Amino acid sequence: MRTPTREDVDIYRIRGTEAAWRIELNDEAGMAYASKEAAFEAAVASASNGIRAGREVVIVVPGARDGESLLGTQDPSATPWSALS
Repeated sequence: MRTPTREDVDIYRIRGTEAAWRIELNDEAGMAYASKEAAFEAAVASASNGIRAGREVVIVVPGARDGESLLGTQDPSATPWSALS
């Protein structure tokens, strides 16, 4: 079995804030998405091409921060999570 080198690994990172999420592929920023979930789905679709090419794939998605919606969308009418406790 061959050990993958850094060039054989695609690292997708989802970064951003409410309603402005980006996919970074190997530290290069890509398109913006309205939700963390949409960015994740786009990263998975893109990563499948790397898998077909025999590359190692890593997808990193941050957890929800305090006061942020779980999917990273902006909803001004929603009750903030901090108010629910």
